[in-house]
Order: sequence, then C-alpha cells, then structure tokens
Amino acid sequence: MANRRRVLIAGESWTVHSIHQKGFDSFTTTEYAEGVEWLRAALLAGGWDVTYQPAHVAATDFPFDAQGLSAYDCVMLSDIGANTLLLHPDTFKKSKVLPNRLDAIRDYVRDGGGLVMIGGYLTFQGIDAKARYHGTAVEEALPVTIEAGDDRVERPEGVKPGVTDKNHPIVRGLDTAWPRLLGYNRFTAKAGATVVARAGDDPLIVAGGFGKGRSVAFASDCGPHWAPPPFVEWEGYAPLWRQIAGWAAGD
Repeated sequence: MANRRRVLIAGESWTVHSIHQKGFDSFTTTEYAEGVEWLRAALLAGGWDVTYQPAHVAATDFPFDAQGLSAYDCVMLSDIGANTLLLHPDTFKKSKVLPNRLDAIRDYVRDGGGLVMIGGYLTFQGIDAKARYHGTAVEEALPVTIEAGDDRVERPEGVKPGVTDKNHPIVRGLDTAWPRLLGYNRFTAKAGATVVARAGDDPLIVAGGFGKGRSVAFASDCGPHWAPPPFVEWEGYAPLWRQIAGWAAGD
C-alpha cells in the first residue's frame, strides 16, 4: 500500500472573552472554538494523514526549518497571523534568538514542498492589516502579491465564484455552479501564476510554482463565516480541497 500523504494545517482556532454586564454587576466567560472540522474531514476522507495545530499550539510547535516541514507533503495556513509564527514564546518572553519560521516556509516550498494559504481575518494581510504577510518570505513563495493594507472584501449579499480555467486539476469536475461566499481577501496574481477561479472580478484561487514546489492561494475561508453552510455542505467542497492539497503536493 502506498504511503498516505501528510498535511499540516495550522490555525483555524480562536478564543473569545465575553463581558456580561447586568446592571451593577458583571462577569466574564471564555470560549474556545475551532473552524477546521470541514477541511479536516474532507482531507481525511481523501486518504490524507492530517496533523492539525491550532494557533496557540502552532506558536510553539510549528517546525523551525524546511527540514522539519519536509515531513509533510503540504502545509496549509488558515487564519493564523504572521506574528504567531514569528513570535515564539521563547523569543517574545525571553528574548531568545530562534530561526524565522516564515523563512522556513519559503525554503520548504522552494525545495519542493506544497503550500496553501486560506483566506480569513488573519491570513494574507487581514483585518486592520494584522495578519502581516505582505512583504514576508511567505509572500515570496505564494503565487499572489498581498496588499499592504486591510485586504478584506466583505460581501454580505454573497458573491458567486466562477471557474476561469476549467482544465486545471484543482477544479476537475467542479465546473458547475458553486454556492455563494460572503467575503474574501483581495490580492493580485503574480506573473506566470494561474487564476483558477474568481469571486466577482477578483481572484479566488490562484496556483503557481516556486522553485521546485507549488503554492495555492484561496482568497476566501474554509468555514464560516465567509464560507457559509451551503458552501461547506456543498458536494464539491471535499473534492475541491482534496484537489487543492493534491495539486500543491505535486499531483
């Protein structure tokens, strides 16, 4: 039996602190949540060996070099800002010198790895430009140029994705109507990259090569809120993500 392909997913988690004010009195509650379930299920069903690092785990456990990342055929970054990978607790709290993990991602792709960045409030440039991937080594490896400011495009009325390259393996069998999305990050395809699908007039899926490897930029989310229930429950959802990961890994 052939070895199962391995994917590392980093991000797609958050913690919410709420203040409940009731007249004179108040109290706080804290909730932890993850948004990886649909993506993880799609890849597992496609035979992938999935390693998932929530953002707070990736802060410490994400590999420091291309050799560590080479254990995976594909690395996916979803809703995890550059600071989480740059500011390991030993650097932030103890001023310890450590390798730059954004450089490690670039080197991993250049050496033949597969990279997928998935949109959200804390990927690409993100809300208030806090994701901060513009001008980084990760941007070098991606097939897109990231905007310098807040790059979100909110579409509460919904935007219909449209396939622009029906022959690309990422969208094989998916040239029918797609469910609407509620937003995305705006970026520009680099020269030589392929715009596989669009959201309105903007690129939605862009694929390209970097060194010996490949990378894919998916402008919208893999789960709510930008990817609403009709999208994550769509019959094309799982094939789409399996084909994105597979193409990035060299299929």
